[in-house]
Amino acid sequence: MAIEDWFLTAEERANPVSGIPVWTSGNLAEPLIHGSAYFDRLVTEVEALGAGDQLFFTDWRGDPDERMRPDGPTVAQLFARAAQRGVLVKGLLWRSHLDSLSYSEAENRDLSETVNAAGGEVLLDQRVRRGGSHHQKLVVLRHRDAPQRDVAFAGGIDLCHSRRDDADHHGDPQALAMSPKYGPHPPWHDVQLAVRGPVVAALDTTFRERWTDPMPLDSENPLAYLRDRLRGSDLSPDPLPDPPADPPPCGPHHIQVLRTYPAVRPRYAFAPDGERTVARGYTKAVRRARRLIYLEDQYLWSTEVAELFAEALRDNPDLHLVAVVPRYPDVDGALALPPNTVGREQALSLCARAAPDRVHVFDVENRAGDPVYVHAKICVVDDVWASVGSDNFNRRSWTHDSELSCAVLDETRDERAPVDPAGRGDGARVFARDLRLRLWREHLDRDPDGADDADLLDPASAVAAITASADALQRWHDSGRSGPRPPGRLRPHRPERLPWYTRLWALPAYRLFYDPDGRPLHARRKGTW
Repeated sequence: MAIEDWFLTAEERANPVSGIPVWTSGNLAEPLIHGSAYFDRLVTEVEALGAGDQLFFTDWRGDPDERMRPDGPTVAQLFARAAQRGVLVKGLLWRSHLDSLSYSEAENRDLSETVNAAGGEVLLDQRVRRGGSHHQKLVVLRHRDAPQRDVAFAGGIDLCHSRRDDADHHGDPQALAMSPKYGPHPPWHDVQLAVRGPVVAALDTTFRERWTDPMPLDSENPLAYLRDRLRGSDLSPDPLPDPPADPPPCGPHHIQVLRTYPAVRPRYAFAPDGERTVARGYTKAVRRARRLIYLEDQYLWSTEVAELFAEALRDNPDLHLVAVVPRYPDVDGALALPPNTVGREQALSLCARAAPDRVHVFDVENRAGDPVYVHAKICVVDDVWASVGSDNFNRRSWTHDSELSCAVLDETRDERAPVDPAGRGDGARVFARDLRLRLWREHLDRDPDGADDADLLDPASAVAAITASADALQRWHDSGRSGPRPPGRLRPHRPERLPWYTRLWALPAYRLFYDPDGRPLHARRKGTW
């Protein structure tokens, strides 16, 4: 397998200004499925840091009182105690919009001020395109005298309320307000990636590029700037020490760091024309697909993204698309709900028209029948290429907000038949196949150790198995839940078709505000990423 068949080349990355390597080799990647697993691991790793070590993080939302374990510590306690031990703690939190708009300005500010009071430096970062956000979820831990212990975490899980759920999906006791359809403690499905090896240095560079960018933190918000000056907030990042030595190779995984940055004024020093390697990386991998694309996504929205899948389905008659999405949007209400609904309905319809019998979309419930909110952002192509990140499958994530994803290619071939499901000679790879199987075992209530995997290996039988399970559960619900509940947690997703008069205003609102385009004008005109 030639790595450049799947990963972007330097030319395809199209951002020579950045210090991010084209890709790194010799890494070890581990999926942490569910917030409880991620938070528990993060506590262990942070509490092992000592004086002179480094903790860098970025986040969309950070709730200082979110408990990382049932008995604590909280996010603020974990990071503040590290700073008090002499760990160099630096963070970039999106400034966010007002709490009255269901955002997190107050929470992010509270986390910043708490850690800063302990000796860290956490800044509120509004260097985004108008209407955009910093959506990267990254923690980088460096050890001054033991680079082999360095580790980073990247993916979809914020350090905030509602994220600490587990495989039973009863929800986080500390919950965010969402659509009432998810109940008082919304069940939450999510994935984060723990990585070791040289890729940690690449993710360290991602943080450093944002930290050292000369654009003012409040560049788009003069009122926020004035308010910060009156509060005495830190608006000037302190210099960072030189980066430690790169961690040594420790595993069989090639990892490519993919990012989104919009085209903004003033320009990012590290991405003068923005960066769209997330979009480019997915495009290259999807176009290579032959048998199975599996994805989990919070917002499978945009027609531009859906057309990529539709084109692959039209060109490859044996290709199936399997997607797991939330049953309902996370918001409700006469004004907020329709734009959230119309984008997904439009995208799924486009895919279904391309291959009606080969597009399979499901949503998830727990064993009590409560819907589970799918916040994960993962993609597996032909059990070869896999990605875990912060980016959703929509135009906003691919062009407008800041995003971060890690694409993984495993050197290790999976010897379980079929050994080469796509028939291209690449061979199934252990990481990608195991990631898909771990998720499907949970969704289908299969043995977590893989004893029941026989029909899940080949794409054809796997699609048949997952479809049969979802159909059986739907029939059970349709019958009034008569008899024993069949195994499995997936049901066929049935997107709501809005009436024409609602679509008349919801569609432009969706495209302008919910799914905006952050590409430079020349890319928009060409229709390229």
